[in-house]
Amino acid sequence: MTAYRAVLCGCGAMAKGWLKALAADPLLRSRIEIVGLVDLDRAMAEALAREFGLSDAAIGTDLPSMLEATQPQIVFDVVIPAARRAVVSAALAQGCHVLSEKPMATSLDEARELLDLARKAGRLHAIVQNRRFISGVRRMKRLVESGAIGALTAVHCDFFLAPHFGGFRDQMQNVLLLDMAIHTFDAARFVSGKAPLSVYCVETNPAGSWYAHGAAANAVFKLSDDAVFTYRGSWCAEGRRTSWESEWRLVGSEGMMTWDGEDMFDVTVSGHEPGLLHGARALPMPDAADAAETLGHTSVLLDFLRAIETGGEPETIGHDNIKSLSMVFGAIESARTGLAVDLSAEGQKS
Repeated sequence: MTAYRAVLCGCGAMAKGWLKALAADPLLRSRIEIVGLVDLDRAMAEALAREFGLSDAAIGTDLPSMLEATQPQIVFDVVIPAARRAVVSAALAQGCHVLSEKPMATSLDEARELLDLARKAGRLHAIVQNRRFISGVRRMKRLVESGAIGALTAVHCDFFLAPHFGGFRDQMQNVLLLDMAIHTFDAARFVSGKAPLSVYCVETNPAGSWYAHGAAANAVFKLSDDAVFTYRGSWCAEGRRTSWESEWRLVGSEGMMTWDGEDMFDVTVSGHEPGLLHGARALPMPDAADAAETLGHTSVLLDFLRAIETGGEPETIGHDNIKSLSMVFGAIESARTGLAVDLSAEGQKS
């Protein structure tokens, strides 16, 4: 079986999560060898190599030079969003498959350019949407597909936390929508199986926010089949928090499901009580179909490796992920203009 050589570009705090995920699975450990670490701060790359025992990995500050020297088949792109285009372009030009951190790009035009480059290179470019690969999200998807609550008509998500990150996020524009909300947007699209058609969004930076811009947002998406998705979120909401995965309510033609984003699910359909309200009766929540699909980042990596080996596509391939990215940039544009934004052209592409 083939062992793949990989270069990791971007050696900040997020890179540790990637390396931990690679180490967590026996198949990944045996099939992917990190042959190079690249960061503009060489000392950071050296420290990462020491921490994870990568003594044989080359260390560098220039990705094209590293690719030429190590000849990898895979590049793991963990750089800040502003550097993504350059990193992905260089990797594809060298004939590498690329797995990138989110967001896929800093604009839709840039994302379309990367799609074109991947197509011309005949290589995979996928995005880490690791929230798709957690048990709760997979279980919601199975519930919708089972038809237990009827035809899905609405998805509602609440996200209220107050993380004090420090670093680049504190200065980001549209920080909640661009850096975090895409996880929920992508999961909502995945769970519902619907295409985003339009969005209206109000974005604010509430009093007391320690972020430079856009720490809170409220968005309403029109989805295909006359369904709707609403998102209410804040990254500077002190007090009792929601889950990092949001709190969810799925509304169907015959019932509802709620999930607290952690351990508690409640599936109910109409009861048999006479009168104005018919009450509710509980149904079981389905389990995830495959435990290997619920390992978060590790599952993303396994899915990516499987696609390389089979000639298929990973679940979070770029031409699918751009639909979730369009939801983010559509929400940002709506907040800027005060108008609803049409998403149908991107959302309905195959």
